[in-house]
Amino acid sequence: MRIERPMTPNLPEGKWALFLDIDGTLLEHAAHPDSVSVSNELRQLMQTMERRLDGAVAFVTGRSVSAVDRLFDPLKMRVAGLYGLEHRLTSDGPVEAADEPADIAALADEVEAELGKGVYVERKGPVLALHTRAAPHLLARATVLVEKALDRLPRGYRVIPGNAGVELMPLEAAKGAAIRRFMEIPPFVGRRPVFLGDDTSDENGFETVNGEDGISIRIKPRGPTAARHVIADVTDAIAWLQANFGDPARQAGRDAAE
Repeated sequence: MRIERPMTPNLPEGKWALFLDIDGTLLEHAAHPDSVSVSNELRQLMQTMERRLDGAVAFVTGRSVSAVDRLFDPLKMRVAGLYGLEHRLTSDGPVEAADEPADIAALADEVEAELGKGVYVERKGPVLALHTRAAPHLLARATVLVEKALDRLPRGYRVIPGNAGVELMPLEAAKGAAIRRFMEIPPFVGRRPVFLGDDTSDENGFETVNGEDGISIRIKPRGPTAARHVIADVTDAIAWLQANFGDPARQAGRDAAE
């Protein structure tokens, strides 16, 4: 049974492993994925959290690893990209990338021709994302197009509706599986997982973390969620991360100022 609990814990000192979605969790959504930017404060927080957790911090995101690197440049973090279809298991290690199949490329061309410029069609290797934030009236049509495509694509694809768009992806693209892969290797192994996300595609990750007696947190939930805790918005999510995993001296100074 999926439940909502309107409280977010202050975590005690311990061996934690932190997994983070990006869009809608660390950054506000934009009409186009390339329209967002990362502040120096967020980069500094990521570095601080990685240092305090001995490297047990990873992005688990629908973005590709290369897109994450461009966004957070010059930082290089551990990343599960494309919902776990791509990985960089160490910050300085190689990227296990995923190519775009020909049938997905053809479908992307068809959708662009059908929907025009109102919908941004993001090609992410084997994942096809249709962003309708700039044209919400086209969401229903975009969803129908990708659902109909399932009948002619090879078996093993699924459609995931989102807050402002829809995605088509292989069944093996699952954030929970990506989290489990990290949890089997140093420095994550033996730690208790924490996962923050904001969308339907994060629910699988929440369920995985719950099964490991971890902390699952959904940002600005819309309807039922498997997450056991909720946070109101991106600003509060950043504040929670700072309070629990950031620089204690900086947080103390902020509290005194308030």
